[in-house]
Amino acid sequence: MVKVKLWGSLRDLAEGQDVVDVDARNFKQLLDQLELQYPALSPQIKRGVSLALDGVIYREAWFTPISEDNEIVLMPYMVGG
Repeated sequence: MVKVKLWGSLRDLAEGQDVVDVDARNFKQLLDQLELQYPALSPQIKRGVSLALDGVIYREAWFTPISEDNEIVLMPYMVGG
């Protein structure tokens, strides 16, 4: 199990929780499990989310390995330039 900190509006979609436990070993499994556990997150996940793993932000890095030793933050896609 990994602990995932939900950022911003994602908290509201996960019943107000700011940290959730998820059984996953990579980014894709994390998203799949979050959609099962919190169906309200599904539309946002389909629109796009970013993963901050130990302070490095990833987008669409489906098979990036994660473990319980990582600091994991999930956030809506960040846009801008």
